[in-house]
Amino acid sequence: MRRDTRPYIIKRLDLLFQRWYADHFLRPQFEGLGTGCLFMKPWHVEVFGGPVILGSYGHVIAAPDKKVRLTVWSNLEGKGQITIGDYSLLCPGVRISAAQDITIGESCMMAQGVFITDSDWHGIYDRSLSVGQSAPVRIGDNVWIGDSAMVCKGVTIGENSIIGAGSVVLKDIPANVVVGGNPASVVKNLDPERQRKTRADWLAHPDLLAAEFDEIDRLLLQGNTWLGWLRSLLWPGKKD
Repeated sequence: MRRDTRPYIIKRLDLLFQRWYADHFLRPQFEGLGTGCLFMKPWHVEVFGGPVILGSYGHVIAAPDKKVRLTVWSNLEGKGQITIGDYSLLCPGVRISAAQDITIGESCMMAQGVFITDSDWHGIYDRSLSVGQSAPVRIGDNVWIGDSAMVCKGVTIGENSIIGAGSVVLKDIPANVVVGGNPASVVKNLDPERQRKTRADWLAHPDLLAAEFDEIDRLLLQGNTWLGWLRSLLWPGKKD
């Protein structure tokens, strides 16, 4: 579809259903799930093991071909945890797999296909080992991880840094830099004194923001009819 042909009321009902589904089926799978979290296509979000904690006002976007998977699987007593801070963004295909501990700060953005892991998941010499070597991963506030990037075990990423698309992060990354490549290395320094607007700032007034998005939906969907929507589903045209 090139445009949304649904009547406004259908989109509102769809959003309400997705919120109900997330609250009814996903919330019990989290050790902690903050207020104001928004899941798009929540039936394509998989939470395995635990504890998994997602802070307030997190946005998780999943797709049929790119599920979001948050997995805790450890052979160490009392180990294994994923903690994601407030105002986070997880795009389709994000996978976070913890055998020990992965901690992600607030206002972090993870683009499509990002993989974060704190373990090798097999022994180097004994491939029968189910976890292998592991070491905690720490990601600071306001970090942006680009499309298909990989963050490996034992890595710490400093606040405000940007991980370029396709990067493989094997070593610690300082704050306020842009990195890229395999293995990832610093390609640019960011000005730590320059004013930033984070997702926390953008979502500082969630009710007002929700009202703005609702008004946009009303404008974009005005004129859509039930008959036109059904026709677009059964006999789609080039303008649909």
